[in-house]
Amino acid sequence: MAFMLLRRLAQAFLILIGVAAITFVLLYALPADPARMIAGRSATAQTVASIRHELGLDQPLLVQFWTYLSGLLRGDLGRSYAQKTEVWTLIVARLPATLTLMAAGIVVEVILGITFGTIAAVKRGGMIDRLVMMASFVGVSAPQFVVALLLYVFAVTLGWFPMSGYGSFAHVVLPAATLGVLGAGWYARMVRSAMIDVLNQDYVRTARAKGLSSRRIIFRHALPNAILPIVAMIGIDIGQFMGGVVVVEAVYGWPGIGQLAWQAIQQVDIPIIMGVTLTSALAIVTGNLIADVIAPFIDPRIRTS
Repeated sequence: MAFMLLRRLAQAFLILIGVAAITFVLLYALPADPARMIAGRSATAQTVASIRHELGLDQPLLVQFWTYLSGLLRGDLGRSYAQKTEVWTLIVARLPATLTLMAAGIVVEVILGITFGTIAAVKRGGMIDRLVMMASFVGVSAPQFVVALLLYVFAVTLGWFPMSGYGSFAHVVLPAATLGVLGAGWYARMVRSAMIDVLNQDYVRTARAKGLSSRRIIFRHALPNAILPIVAMIGIDIGQFMGGVVVVEAVYGWPGIGQLAWQAIQQVDIPIIMGVTLTSALAIVTGNLIADVIAPFIDPRIRTS
């Protein structure tokens, strides 16, 4: 286990360096000029050149990347061009909101996905199975803003929940439900496939022959063995929710990292874009590492192999 952790940590370091390099090159190739965005449209060429020199944007690409990488190795994510604040400070200020939404969204999608995926597997080939698969297909196909607009009725028409804001349980319900409905389709399809495979195993048939109840077979023997792919998917979702919920945060006015990234993109604030990208990459790596550590406790066969 210790060797595995060390190996994964080394891989994570190389992945983060690679993500930083690729993102930096892509941002460097953008036609937009951060210096011009900061100076304003009416600024003179001399003013723009002065800002570009101050930010170090007039240096060669390799020099700029080495400067950024040197700071990154010291834990310095740089300074925002537009907000004149350390990127790390801005990200840390947004982390509580993002982590809250991430955890709530994952809980919703896992509960819905496991519940409906198990029902579809048990009722395989029937009307319920077809309805669940149809609903999951719609869920994974619908854009985030469409689902958010459908849930709009609960805030405006019924007045059950606030439409926007942050700070209470009521504020997190609609954003979490939007993310959960979108992700539950993937989980339901995955659980259904895994459950069907497990229910056809010999030990399940043996349990049935011994006269065990269907409920005991499903929850005691089948579901624990079919849930392993869900753990891996949760690890991936941790990273995706850290930086990939821009639309949901924009619709609901959620003050998270996704909203920060969207504002940075509009202002061509490269240090913030880099910081959010690396934070998301780190979350993905960490989530997958946690999934690898938990998996042997769920399925002992992984530990023995």
